[in-house]
Amino acid sequence: MSDTIERVKCLIIGSGPAGYTAAIYAARANMSPVLYQGTQPGGQLTTTNEVENFPGYPEGVTGPEMMMELQKQAERFEADVRDGWVTKVDFAGDMHKVWVNGEKEIHADTVIISTGASAKYLGLDSEQKYLKLGGGVSACAVCDGFFYRNQEVVIVGAGDSACEEAHYLSKLCKKVTMLVRRDEFRASKIMAQRVKNTENIEILFNTETDEVLGDGQVVHGVRVYNKVTKEKQDIPATGFFVAIGHKPNTDIFKGFLDLDETGYIINVPGTAKTNVEGVFVSGDAADHVYRQAITAAGTGCMAALDAERYLASKDANFEVATPTYN
Repeated sequence: MSDTIERVKCLIIGSGPAGYTAAIYAARANMSPVLYQGTQPGGQLTTTNEVENFPGYPEGVTGPEMMMELQKQAERFEADVRDGWVTKVDFAGDMHKVWVNGEKEIHADTVIISTGASAKYLGLDSEQKYLKLGGGVSACAVCDGFFYRNQEVVIVGAGDSACEEAHYLSKLCKKVTMLVRRDEFRASKIMAQRVKNTENIEILFNTETDEVLGDGQVVHGVRVYNKVTKEKQDIPATGFFVAIGHKPNTDIFKGFLDLDETGYIINVPGTAKTNVEGVFVSGDAADHVYRQAITAAGTGCMAALDAERYLASKDANFEVATPTYN
């Protein structure tokens, strides 16, 4: 093996709750994990102002602050957290080969994938502006809906997830206006009927977003236009939710790992195992249902424990640590 190739026992691709939790468990199990943070260190939560539903934070915490604390906890147990992102993999042979930043080659006994998924947005300048400001644009009703209690919000989308999030928001908000681009839902009949039957949800078909309105700091409305009548109108709202889907960050694993039709990595049920021995998945790269920080952290733990047992099965001198809760 070339002197320029690094050999590691456990390589973690991606950060966020899944990656950092995997690093914590792997480090405590003497697996000497190396973690590359990826293009967005800390993952999606770094774009979230307030996190109030993660256990252990009675007063809430900002997403960036939580990720910094998770990173420090991993580093406390000597996890090697590095800048950089994985650009290529080769899982065809017995050794798992990974390239970082298109240059550095790493051979890993085990790999834990925590690359997450990215929410899809409309791409409007005004949408991106208030998203970055944390002033009223969100792609997660379950995460952020609480902050809009008794207020009026707008949600964009037409599938099952959009209907589910609109119904969730209707329990918290005074009014929910749902924007559907076509003249019908893409959602299943039962989900579409549920929002149609909810009194405080108004559905605008054939309607697209023209601009997110605000005062430069926070959202105060949404300008929409009807594709049939060509008419525009301003809808008062303090929150603008986008529910048009997520894209898992898994393109580099195509051809090696089993992916579903959307690109999510398929894991063996009840485990973090993939179809390749020694390669494990955690977080939103595999989870298209829950997509919460707490569930991502849980699967990060699972991935590290599965990786630890895999190493023990291959190396008689490697001892599996006794599971503890401390």
